[in-house]
Amino acid sequence: MELSKQERPDLPPKYYLDYFGYLLDFVQKMYGHILNPSEEAFLARFQELSEDARCLFIRFSNRRGAFFRVNALAYAEIEDIPAALTELISRGFLEVLSEQHAGRAEEVLDLLTKPELLRLTQVLAPDVMPVKSIRKPDLLRWLLHEYDFEVLYKALDALEPIVKVGYELEVMMMKFLFFGNRYADMTEFVIRDLGHVRFQSFDEEQLSVRFATRQEADDKLMISLTSETFHELKDTLPPEEIYDWFMNWQGGLAEALSPIALPSYSRLALRVGAWLERKKLPEQALTVYQLTEHAPSRERRARLLLRLGNIDEALALCDDMMALPQTADERYFGLDFREKILNKKKRAVRRTTQALQAAEVVPIPISFRYRVEMGVLEYYRERGYQAFFSENEPWRALFGLVFWDIIYDTNVQAIHHPLQRVPSDFFLPDFYPKRQAQLKARMQELSTPEALAAAVRQTFADKLGTTNVLVGWYEGILEAVLTVVELVSPAQLHAILLEMAHNLRENTRGFPDLLVWNEQEYAFVEVKSPTDHLSARQLHWQYFFADMGVSSKILRVEWIHD
Repeated sequence: MELSKQERPDLPPKYYLDYFGYLLDFVQKMYGHILNPSEEAFLARFQELSEDARCLFIRFSNRRGAFFRVNALAYAEIEDIPAALTELISRGFLEVLSEQHAGRAEEVLDLLTKPELLRLTQVLAPDVMPVKSIRKPDLLRWLLHEYDFEVLYKALDALEPIVKVGYELEVMMMKFLFFGNRYADMTEFVIRDLGHVRFQSFDEEQLSVRFATRQEADDKLMISLTSETFHELKDTLPPEEIYDWFMNWQGGLAEALSPIALPSYSRLALRVGAWLERKKLPEQALTVYQLTEHAPSRERRARLLLRLGNIDEALALCDDMMALPQTADERYFGLDFREKILNKKKRAVRRTTQALQAAEVVPIPISFRYRVEMGVLEYYRERGYQAFFSENEPWRALFGLVFWDIIYDTNVQAIHHPLQRVPSDFFLPDFYPKRQAQLKARMQELSTPEALAAAVRQTFADKLGTTNVLVGWYEGILEAVLTVVELVSPAQLHAILLEMAHNLRENTRGFPDLLVWNEQEYAFVEVKSPTDHLSARQLHWQYFFADMGVSSKILRVEWIHD
C-alpha cells in the first residue's frame, strides 16, 4: 500500500550517498571475511574521497553502462563537478578514454546518437561517408570495421571528453553481496523511502549471511552473469555456436558448484535447452537437458528421446516421473506419455483431457465468450448463489497471513538484508523441512474456524500494506479469505496449506476459478470454455480437494445464443 502524495517524504539532495554508504557498511560487517584484496582496497579508498567525488562516483555506478560523456554531466547537488572529476581520475576511480578500452569500442560509440556518429564519420573521412539512411547498429559496425579504435577514440576525444567508471567488478560484488542477486538495485532504497513499498521490518542483528564462503558468492554470481551473457548471445550467434559456447563453459561445472548455485545453474540449463529445441536442434537440446534433473527436464528429455528413436530410455524416464514426480505436470505426463509410447496404434487421451470430457456442461450466453468466468459467475448468481473469483489469490493470501511470521522468521536464516521481499529459500525444496515443526504447531493453535478467522484478521490489520510474496493488498481480499475459512473446515484447510508448503513454486497456482455458495452448499469451480484445456496443476487440485472432502468441480461451458 503506497503512501499518499502528501504523506511521501522528500528525499535529501544526496540521498544516494547515504544509501551507498549504508550498503558498503553492511557488506563490510556481514561479508568482510570473504572480501578479496581489491574489494578491501576499494572500500578503504572510497572513504578517502571528498564528498563530492563520492557522490559523482555513485552517480556513475548507479547508471547503466561504464562510459560517460563529460559534457552531459549535470548534478545540482554536486558543487564542483570538474574538481570531482579530476579527483576521481587521479585516485583511479575514473579512467580517461584510451586505447586500453578497445575491447569495448562498440559500447563507447553507442554513447553517440546516429546524427552524431554521422558527423564523426564526416570528420574522419568526408569522402567515404555511408548513406544517411543507414541504421545506427549498421553504422556502428561500419565504423568499427573501417577504423582502428586508436583513430576512433582520438576523434571522439577531440569532440568531447569521455570517461569510464572504475572499480566495476568491486562495486558489482558489493551490490551482489547485499541483495544476493543481480536484478535488485539501489532503487529499492528509494521506493522504500518514498512509500511505494512497505518492507517487512527485521532486527538487523538477527539477519544471516547469504554466502558463507567466497566460493558460494563467486559461483552464484558466475551463473547470473552467464545467464545474462546467454541472453545477449542468443540474438547474435548461430544456435550451433551457442551450444558449443555453453557446453565449453559448463564442462562438468555442476560437480564443482556450491549447493547454493545449483538451482540457478539448473534454471539456466533449462533455458538453453528450451531455446535449442525452438531452434530445431533436438540432439543438442537433449544433451543440455541431461545436465539437470529439475522439472521440466525429464519431460523434455522423454519427448526428445522418443523423437530420436530411443524408446526404452523414454519409457524409463516416464517410470521415474511416475515413481517420484517433482510436479503435477511430471506425474500426469509420465502416465500419459508412457501410455502413448506403448499404444502406438491407439490414440492416447491425456488424463487432463479425460477429466475435462467427463465434466459437467453448463449453457452460457455467447455474449460472455471473452469473459467466460464472468458468465459462469452470473449463471450461479441467477440461481441464488453468492459467488466471487477465487483462483489462486485467496489461497495464497491465507497462507501468507496464517504463516506470516514463520515465512519471515530470521531464525531460519533465509533473511539476509533489510529490503528483502522473499526469503531466499522460499521456492526451494528445503522451505518446508526447515519450518515443518512451526507450520504444524500453528495448525494446532488454529484448530477452529473462529481461531483461524481471528488470526487472519489480526495479521491483516497488523501488516496492512507490508510487502509479502503471497499477499496482494487489493480490495476484497480479506473478505475472500474469511469466506474460504468459513466454508472449508480447519482440518481441510490445514491439509491444503501444508500441501502448498511442500512446493511453493508449484503449489501456489492451479486453484479453481470461482467459489460459489448458498446456505446449503458450496463449491470451488474450475471453468473451461469450449476451446480451453485443463492443466496438470488444476487437475492436481481437483483430486486433492476430492481426497480432502472439499467440494470442487470442473465445468465446461457450452455457448448458447442470447
